[in-house]
Amino acid sequence: MSLDSLNVTSTYHRDTYPAISPSKPSLSQNGRAVLITGGGGGIGFEIARSFAKAGASKIIIVGRRSAVLDAAAVKLREEFKDSTPAPPEFIAHQGDIGNDDSISSLWDFLNSQGIFIRVLVLNAAHVTPWGLDTLKMDKRELMEGFDVNVGGNFLMTVKFVNQPLRPVGQQLNLINVSTAGVHMIPAPNQTPYTTTKSAFTALIGRIADERPVEDIQIISYHPGALYSEGAAKYVDQNLLKWDEMALPADYAVWAASPEASWLHGRFLWAHWDVDELKADKEFSKRLKQEKGFLRVAVQGLKDISIDALLNKQGHNKL
Repeated sequence: MSLDSLNVTSTYHRDTYPAISPSKPSLSQNGRAVLITGGGGGIGFEIARSFAKAGASKIIIVGRRSAVLDAAAVKLREEFKDSTPAPPEFIAHQGDIGNDDSISSLWDFLNSQGIFIRVLVLNAAHVTPWGLDTLKMDKRELMEGFDVNVGGNFLMTVKFVNQPLRPVGQQLNLINVSTAGVHMIPAPNQTPYTTTKSAFTALIGRIADERPVEDIQIISYHPGALYSEGAAKYVDQNLLKWDEMALPADYAVWAASPEASWLHGRFLWAHWDVDELKADKEFSKRLKQEKGFLRVAVQGLKDISIDALLNKQGHNKL
């Protein structure tokens, strides 16, 4: 297994493939309610489509623009109106995950409607400003990114785990749509975005240390290079070869299934072939032996346990 992110598996996918297909029985989301932030367009909308294909009973899409959300819900209802045994219920809810009151209102609404969320997809992100000299930024601009990408995602996670309607012992699934920028050094022109994404991906990995997979299964992943509405504002379409939206969308369904449980708390790329990962003995060995493998940490240093640190400090005092 190569340490090169582009070659972790010999197969590098740019589009969906059978192993992560939402029609695969082992990936079924039948009866589940799924909440997707940033679900009105781009990858969020495609993730909603994939969960609908996988049989989710309710799909709640959240975003700041009501008109965009409503239009997306109409499209989804039309596409899946003939689904069997019953079409999913699509709910559009306006909300801003950078605002604590808005987050609380969202979860109060869900509870009042008797909706228990089984799968949370944290997809919404604050991505600007780009292209600035970091030390010429206004502090407010920097903190806006932290408010959404760290604080907002954290509060969404807290509300998700502590739902009043959650049955005792019920496992949850959390999907963190991250970015390759968390290990891109240097990451040109993207300081607030990559820094805040790194911070939350590190935080959710720490939470996975505290919570066993039987309680909440957590997967973070890089979705790929996607020519979305947001990307189109900053990047020319001819700049590179873009990945198909179906790849990260279907990958989210796979990540919310028992097939991904062995990767609890880790960061992955949607491009890596999931069957090849499972069959790779070296990969599995490192996963078991290295607590910091596929985690946000200091490059060049191996993970260290608190016991090892305390023993070392004690030795130095002798």
